Amino acid sequence: GQMTTILLSNRSFFSLKLRNQTCTSPFQRQNLQTFRMNHNRTTVNNNKPNMKREGKPKFPQKEERNQAPRQKQSDILKQATLKNPYNTQFVDTHCHWPSTLSTFLDKSKELEYVDMYSFIQDMFGGKVCGIVNVHCEAPVRKEWRDIAESDQWDKLNMSYGFAIGVHPHNARLWNDKVESDLLEAIKHPKCVAWGECGLDYHYDKSPREIQKKVFIKQIELAVASGKPLVVHTREADEDVHDILVKHAPKDYKIHVHCFTDTPELAKKLVDHFPNLYVGITGVVTFASNKNTAEVVRSIAPLNRLLLETDSPFMVPSNFTKSVQKDGKPSISHAGMIPWTAKFVADILDVDTEQVLKVTRDNAKDFYGV
Repeated sequence: GQMTTILLSNRSFFSLKLRNQTCTSPFQRQNLQTFRMNHNRTTVNNNKPNMKREGKPKFPQKEERNQAPRQKQSDILKQATLKNPYNTQFVDTHCHWPSTLSTFLDKSKELEYVDMYSFIQDMFGGKVCGIVNVHCEAPVRKEWRDIAESDQWDKLNMSYGFAIGVHPHNARLWNDKVESDLLEAIKHPKCVAWGECGLDYHYDKSPREIQKKVFIKQIELAVASGKPLVVHTREADEDVHDILVKHAPKDYKIHVHCFTDTPELAKKLVDHFPNLYVGITGVVTFASNKNTAEVVRSIAPLNRLLLETDSPFMVPSNFTKSVQKDGKPSISHAGMIPWTAKFVADILDVDTEQVLKVTRDNAKDFYGV
């Protein structure tokens, strides 16, 4: 069969047979894993005999015939940057690569974008001046080093830093090997923070007592390393507050990322920790979310906010609305930060450029990115 060779990075590549995909890469093997499963499932289903009785051919309804064809996902996602009217560059302070790319590939099947750096260049190159990439799996995936040491970031003219820790969903998988691997990664010059770690009582994917124990352990390790702390909290207000106050120094740098909990928790944390920042994602634009907007409006001043995407999750609703005639965006990416900034600016009745500038300075102060 025809063979296509696709460059993944300066350190690794894989070969892809169009009929029988075979991936040989230590870096992004998972990018095609889900796609392969879906492809095989589709092939099996297509080979099943049609047991339905044949009848009159079904013609599309009039409104379906007149509807414009949907655009490719890549074309839809590019609009976030193409429609950005602002001059200020910005930083995405919390995103997940390469899972953002693998999610895109799974949903779009656009295999021409299997190279992560080409995808980044086409989606938001030029406007985004830096990202903080978050690794929070257990066991620890060694890809953190390949990404951190890639020369592609310089070619993209983009600052790169990463955070690493264990998400509360994975707290049950904590062991000595995980801790050892984290302590190795935290020493890398591109590592800018420990996390994300914390408590998640919404999904409870790890027992709560284990979540608390592992959260405390990671706070202690972060403080010992001198790295800022990235905190995940969901529906665990009292325990998150009490653990942070007891185990983190009062002047410690803390990023409470993707804040969706109560304004009361935000106020207590902002008041107690003078170097704590509240992370704002596209969820602030959701009509179903009132807490985050209230935190922006009355709790955390602009100089205590960080803008983030948490990509591939939580596409800002104002961007989704702007492209709805073309299709629904499958993922979020760093180029959507201005859409969140615009929503924050409207809440505060200030200029969007000001929001972008202040939060960009906040990211520089907190992460050095």
